Amino acid sequence: MKLKSFAFFLFCSIFGFAQNIQNNPTSNHGNKFEQLGTILPTPNVYRTASGAPGHQYWQQRADYEINAYLDEEKLNLKGSETITYYNNSPDDLEYLWLQLDENQQSSIKNANYQSSSTLPEFSTTDRLRTTDLPAKDNGLGVNIEKVTDASGKPIPYYINKTMMRIDLPQILKSKEKITFKIEWNYNIPDRMKNGGRGGYEFFPEDGNHLFTMTQWFPRMCVYSDFKGWQNNQFTGRGEFALVFGNYKVTMNVPADHVVAGTGECQNYANVLSSAQLARYKQAENSSEPIEIVTLDEAKKAEKVKSKERKTWIFEAKDVRDFAWTSSRKFIWDGMRVTIPENGNKVMAMSLYPKEAYGLYRKFSTKAVAHTILTYSEYTIPYPYPVAQSVEAANGMEYPMICFNFGRTEKDGTYSEGTKNGMIGVIIHEVGHNFFPMIINSDERQWSWMDEGLNTFVEYLTEERWDNKFPSRRGPAHTIVDYMKLPKDQLEPIMVNSENINQFGPNAYSKPATGLNILRETIMGRELFDKAFKTYAKRWAFKHPEPADFFRTMNDASAENLDWFWRGWFYGIDPVDISIDKVTMATPEFDVDPKPRERSYTLDKPQINSFEDISKIRNREDKNIQFYTDVDKETRDFYWRYARGLEKVDTNKKYTVKSDNTEKPSPAEIERLKNIRAYQIDFSNKGGLVMPIILEFTFEDGTKLNDKIPAQIWRKDENEVSKTYYFDKKLKSIQLDPKLETADIDTSNNFWGEIAVPASKFNVFKQKLDGSARGAAKGMVNPMQAK
Repeated sequence: MKLKSFAFFLFCSIFGFAQNIQNNPTSNHGNKFEQLGTILPTPNVYRTASGAPGHQYWQQRADYEINAYLDEEKLNLKGSETITYYNNSPDDLEYLWLQLDENQQSSIKNANYQSSSTLPEFSTTDRLRTTDLPAKDNGLGVNIEKVTDASGKPIPYYINKTMMRIDLPQILKSKEKITFKIEWNYNIPDRMKNGGRGGYEFFPEDGNHLFTMTQWFPRMCVYSDFKGWQNNQFTGRGEFALVFGNYKVTMNVPADHVVAGTGECQNYANVLSSAQLARYKQAENSSEPIEIVTLDEAKKAEKVKSKERKTWIFEAKDVRDFAWTSSRKFIWDGMRVTIPENGNKVMAMSLYPKEAYGLYRKFSTKAVAHTILTYSEYTIPYPYPVAQSVEAANGMEYPMICFNFGRTEKDGTYSEGTKNGMIGVIIHEVGHNFFPMIINSDERQWSWMDEGLNTFVEYLTEERWDNKFPSRRGPAHTIVDYMKLPKDQLEPIMVNSENINQFGPNAYSKPATGLNILRETIMGRELFDKAFKTYAKRWAFKHPEPADFFRTMNDASAENLDWFWRGWFYGIDPVDISIDKVTMATPEFDVDPKPRERSYTLDKPQINSFEDISKIRNREDKNIQFYTDVDKETRDFYWRYARGLEKVDTNKKYTVKSDNTEKPSPAEIERLKNIRAYQIDFSNKGGLVMPIILEFTFEDGTKLNDKIPAQIWRKDENEVSKTYYFDKKLKSIQLDPKLETADIDTSNNFWGEIAVPASKFNVFKQKLDGSARGAAKGMVNPMQAK
């Protein structure tokens, strides 16, 4: 390679000039940079092209007044509710749909979404039972006693598995409301045996129960501009699409039970002892957790079961659901947290049995406080008056209250894995107050919009809790094992919740990892955070859809991220970028440049080779006047020459000298003598385009880094090259040195003299250790790993 112009090198920096060589530009058949316009729904007056709610956006509302009676002896819940439903839509409605989620526990009322089954390798006592066809009633599920209007007149209804249709006596017109009543009961399931989110846990050592009352009342389905009625059956996986409203709930329970629920208790003075009430008021002004119900009080209550009853009253505003818990086993602590962004004073509280005391007393309430503070910083200020964590041996989220695991061994000790697992699940479940309890996405359709977004902010929050926290989801390298699975085991993130095979990685890990890659590697933290907060602010207390998120992130950042949404959310290709070849050359240059001469001849006339129909008709049209007929100056030499009006010698040569005689300094000459050019050839073996991140190591031990944006692949998605010029000798190149892009094969990420990676045995041992840690956290069961 000969480079004679010194000015050319003035244009080059040590590593700044990079010549992008595109190979086979016509081979771009994957359309990875095609816009999502043909995939996303058409913007309208309800949802704009910017991703914001439109000027005619609407959503329904449902207010509830509920009375509940908990029968601990019979393990039964009896309830009555009055629902006021507001039709804010532009549509007239002739029927309403409600969710009967407890029917999922029934052997005869469930959604009957069966899965394939095969002969087991071994059998257990539970398996050795005769298959009952048809299925026998296991006694679980909702029993609707009556549905009436406000005056008590019966309203016809029809139950289809986990959904109930109410046929209205008259059309519910747009902008009108209706009030109706429902009475029901159900047998409370043993959630430790049957699974599921709500039910009871029995403690045989002391003969007591711990109740988590969730999905416990008939709840309105969402009616929306994008779906109509969201009445997809509840199978136990795809969670809930719910309507915002106000709640007033009374719970009649055994007198020695402690109750916590969504919202604020209205009658602590009637249900707490004077000492407990005094401690609660002390906790309202404490920056450290104060025991409201003490360990000693809980132990005493376990031994003497009261036959009396008490009624607890809770109220909550602008929430989409209501859950509660009740047990005489509870220790209860709390502290006050002030949200800096809005000055909101929140009671952070925890309830837990003595079996969890050694962990929950130390960490739970502080983790609750840390979570709402951190999420408020990354999304919107926490708006509610309460945030609670309840230890119930599993994980699930509701407005202002969530259920988590975290028990010690019987001697009070615990492992590091159990502690970190508990803290992680508390952060995750409390974080769900933001996604989807406030930013209220449709979980029945898109699990990733709450689980994935929440897991991403959970990762940011875990990092702020402890910089060395062993987060399992969020960092790019943690998704690699999933991304390298055979493609017949993978599905796009954009898949309905019920149809996902690898549910944990697909709904939690992959979307969380994708957002982390956007934040750290593609957009940068400041820009990403601005766009993400914009999405949270726009859709707080509303019903966002995927297109609203994608469009808002693009709109609020001035980054066209369609290539990323298309690849990471709609595709299953992994990242595998390879350094295929490095070619080095030493350029030559002039140390004593002379003026250059350039010779040229006059151009031949440029006229159309074919007289098309438009030209012919334009000449024939006497009404058309050409510009050259008006402005004689435009009739230059070439115009006259093309029409034979002027003769020119096209062989005559003209000479022009260039003034390029500036000589480099001696120091610059020495630097240029060391210049070497390196062409690096890359191939996209995985299929998913990503930025190319490079670390250069030189023979003198120094390093330089460069990040090539993903757009380098836009004209050829398979192969690209990049040329760098350095004034010192390159020793090695490493691609993605910090494992930022989830590259599934790092063996092709090196060139030159690179330290040998860890042996396969060591890599396997690290993975095994990681799996063991994950198991120790108790997070393997997806029903416990929410």
